[in-house]
This record gives sequence, C-alpha cells and structure tokens, in this order.
Amino acid sequence: MNDHPSPSGTGGHAAGTAAAPSARIGSAVARLTEAAATRTPCAPVREFIGSTDLNAAYEVQRRLAEARSAAGARVTGAKIGLTAPVVQQQFGVFQPDFGVLFDDMVYAHTEPLPLGRFLQPRAEGEIAFVLGKDIDRPGAGVADVLRATEFVLPAIEIVDSRIAGWDLSIADTVADNASSGAVVLGTTPYSLTGLDLARVGMTLQRDGEPVAFGAGHACLGSPVVAVAWLARELVERGRPLREGDVIMSGALGPMVPVTGPGRFRLALDGLGEVEAVIEEAAATAGEEKTQ
Repeated sequence: MNDHPSPSGTGGHAAGTAAAPSARIGSAVARLTEAAATRTPCAPVREFIGSTDLNAAYEVQRRLAEARSAAGARVTGAKIGLTAPVVQQQFGVFQPDFGVLFDDMVYAHTEPLPLGRFLQPRAEGEIAFVLGKDIDRPGAGVADVLRATEFVLPAIEIVDSRIAGWDLSIADTVADNASSGAVVLGTTPYSLTGLDLARVGMTLQRDGEPVAFGAGHACLGSPVVAVAWLARELVERGRPLREGDVIMSGALGPMVPVTGPGRFRLALDGLGEVEAVIEEAAATAGEEKTQ
C-alpha cells in the first residue's frame, strides 16, 4: 500500500549509532526480542546502550523493525510518544519520541483486541492523521502537515512495554518501538479545514466510567505541531512520511491501565468517538493480528 523504504533506511541522525558498540546494541535487540516472543517483561536495556543515547536506541528500534518486516509485517505509518506533559511526568522523560506502526497493530472501531497479545497495556486517547501526500521536505512545518493530511480520525492507542514495571529511560522506550502495542481507529474521517485541533477536548471512558480527560493543546501545543516534529525527524533519518501513512500523533491526556477485559470509549469534541474492545482471548507466543 505505502511505498516505504525498509525500516533499515538511515539518515542524518542514524549515522551516529556507533556511539554504542554493535555487540551492546545486539544484546538490547536480543533481550527485547525474547520479551516479546515469550510475553515476559524484561529488565531495562539501558544497561547495554545507556539511558540517553538516542542514536543507539533508534538503532535497536530499527533492527527490531527490520526483523518484523522480514517476518511479513507491513509498515503502515508511525506513532509519536511522550507528547503530553502528564505522560512525560509519569516517566520522568521530557522529550517526544517515535516508533514504527505496522499493519498487524491496527484495529478498527469495536474490533476485538485479545488481551493476551499485551504484556502491560495502558490506553490513551489520540488523534490519528492519514496522509494524502508525502512529507519529504527537510524542515517541514505545520503548513506542510496541513497540506498533506487527507483526514483525521479519533483513535485509541493501547501502549505496551516489554520493560518490566514500565521502568523506562528515554533510551528504553525508544528501543522498544516507543512502547507500542496496538491502535484502534475510528471509522468516520474528518477534514482539518476550519478545525483547531489544539482546542479539541477529550474524554476517555472505561466501561462507561470517565477515567481520563485531556485536550489537543496537551500534545506539544497541538497534534499538528507533533506531526510536523515527526516529519522533520523522519526526513533526517531517511524515512520520510508517505502518502497513505497513518500517524498516531500522541496522547491528549494521561494513560489509563488496562487491567482486564473491558471497553474503552474515546469521545473527541467535533471528531466523534471510537471504542476499543479488550477481550480475554489469549494470543499465543508469536501470534499477531492478521488482516
């Protein structure tokens, strides 16, 4: 569908991965791979790559993404993490990051998600962007994002961590594909024309009870600003955003633990609703959603 380069594509930032020896990067890859395969949370990988070496962390992420692609998963976009101050404060990490979005992570409104595919899931409300044009210009800004966006959707992200107890540094979460799990997309598209995403209010319910509130301005000032940041980062790394990409733009409010089966419903002012249905059905080791 999307004409993406392989996740192995590198650019300006990625050239600096020599900061951490390849053997240590390989050790981090192996630890996270085993945690995902066995569905058993692991110790942080910062002991191998350091807690602040983003080049090394993105190299771990790249290798894991490359292996996932080789196994048959298709890159369908990207996700931005650590955008909301309340989430940054939860982890003591005060800068955004990004991860790769694969087709086997994407679910539709009310489509059941098996609880067994996750290790330590949490839910958060977001706005998803779907691109109608590439964004491949260095220094891309808000205007580029507005021109390239075909429509937006209400979305719930089920974030997850292979790191035990969510004991994260910025390097741990980056290496772990920005603590990705799954995403649930609404089914009604909305145009950005005349819509101020910074002012969009959010309510997230769990089984009918409100559990989180937020607004678009919590996402780096506006989700559009967050996507512009991502576009610049990916151009520098040689993996620009492409037509058809789905972009999870970041949390509008706090994460909510997913402690068992249930229904999470997100309502966004002017952007409708979306519901994530978490079911008890287990996923076996290595099993992923197929479309």
